[in-house]
This record gives sequence, C-alpha cells and structure tokens, in this order.
Amino acid sequence: MQDLLTRFPLLDVTQWNQATHTLVRIALIVLVAWIVMALLQRAIRLFRQRIAARLDDREAVKRAETLGRVFRYIVAVVVSLVAGMLVLSELGISLAPILGAAGVAGVAIGFGAQSLVKDFFSGFFILFEDQIRKGDVVQAAGHAGLVEEITLRHTRLRDYDGNVHYVPNGMIDSVVNMSRGFAQAVMDIGVAYREDTDEVYKVMREVAARMREDKLFGPRILDDLEIAGVDKWDDSAVVIRCRFKVVALEQWGVRREYLTRLKKAFDAAGIEIPFPHLTIYAGQDKAGNAPPFILRQITAE
Repeated sequence: MQDLLTRFPLLDVTQWNQATHTLVRIALIVLVAWIVMALLQRAIRLFRQRIAARLDDREAVKRAETLGRVFRYIVAVVVSLVAGMLVLSELGISLAPILGAAGVAGVAIGFGAQSLVKDFFSGFFILFEDQIRKGDVVQAAGHAGLVEEITLRHTRLRDYDGNVHYVPNGMIDSVVNMSRGFAQAVMDIGVAYREDTDEVYKVMREVAARMREDKLFGPRILDDLEIAGVDKWDDSAVVIRCRFKVVALEQWGVRREYLTRLKKAFDAAGIEIPFPHLTIYAGQDKAGNAPPFILRQITAE
C-alpha cells in the first residue's frame, strides 16, 4: 500500500486534506482582504461625506472629494499587496528571495521608470499642496480644460471641444488654476480715434450698471466695472482696457454678455467700433503735385 501511495501521490488522503486546508486558507485570505478593502473604502467615503457636509466652501468640498478618491486607491493597492504576500506564503513560496530580488529589480526598474516614479511623486505633492481639485479649470503642461479626475499617476482634463487629455503628473511643472476664489473678466474695447473717450467711459459704465442689476448676471459679478483707461493706440482704434471681478469660472460668460450689450449700446449712441482701413497714397512729383486717381468702372461683358 505504501508503495502504491509512493507511485500515485494523488491517492494519499492526507495530502488531499493538506491541499484542501491550503485552499481554504487562501480563500479566507482573499475574502478577508476583500471585506477589509470594502470596509476601509466605505469608511473613507463616509468620512469624506461627513467632512463635506460640514464645509460651506465649495473649494474645500472639491478637495475633500479628490483626496478621498486618492486614499481609496492607496487602500486598494496596500491591501492587495498584503493579501498577495499572504497567499504566496500559504503556497509555500518563500518571500525572502522574492523581496531580495524585488529590491534589486526595483533599483533597475527605477532607472528605467524614472518618469513613472516622477509622476507619482509629482501627483502626491500636487494633491498635498492643493494645486488642483476635481472640477477646477486649469492650464497645465500645455493643455487646458476641466479637471475630471486626478490620481497619483495622471490628471484627466476635458477641453471646451469635449476632447479628453490625460496629462502625466510628472509633466506638470506649473499650473494655472482659473477656479480659485474669484476671477477677472478682462476686456479690451476698441473705439475709433474720433470718439470722445469720456463719452465712451460713460456708456461702458451704464451697460455695466444694468448688468449688475440683472437677475441672471448680477449674482455673478462681485464688483463694479473697473476701467483702467486707454491701454494702447492701435492701427485703427483706441483700445480701452477694463475688467469685472466675478465669481470663479464665470469670467467667460460675463465677458461675452457684456460685449454683446456694449455693441448694442455703442450702436445706439453712434460710437464707431473700428475696423482696419486702407489709405492709398499715390505719391507726388518733384513740384509737390499729386496726380489724380482715375477710377474705372469694371462691367461684366
């Protein structure tokens, strides 16, 4: 019988029991890991919701949502690694050589995956320093758009055309965030050289005052129109610079509405909005006389 068991190990019931126990322990490890991961992620989600409910600042709420998502991701990675190591231990695989080899391989991979490591470190500090939050409109690494997702690895942006940009965090060396606190709707208004600037200022302020009284746009504007004055003398226009202090992310809508209303007000007041002009100079002879222009009418045959 012993000889038979030696030739056919699968007939040994004791080995079956041992294998069954191993499979049961592995199943328990996987089950416990899944339960722990679910509980921790749920706890993080509930904690984030409780914090968000106590915050009145919309910016702080967005930061809490972003950090909560990152912490859930970290919990999933850590629990999965611990469960994987316990499963390998149950299978009789020694972890010491694996960890030693992983250390050597980590050094080698570190040189080859410097950009990946840089992405994770950059993502950590972007989140830690609160540079970007979900829902912000930012410009980073040559791309601009609404932040739909931010992880330790990348930041996902959606631009005005609906295109999605995945920007590795390691490529973000500077961030222009257009969503914090307030914004300025800056406008350059061009009028003809013959117009009286004081009259132009008066019309601009009247249009701005009516916008502040508007039920739709009034709450978006935080202060009266600030007219900086004549900014430059352009080829065909005197350029007047002005701005509105507005709620964050409302600068584009307020700017478009103000320019639309100002166009109608300029038309009603007879103020010219210039366009490029071309003056033809025929030259003079030595006596200072300019030859007359000869206009010929071209008719279709």
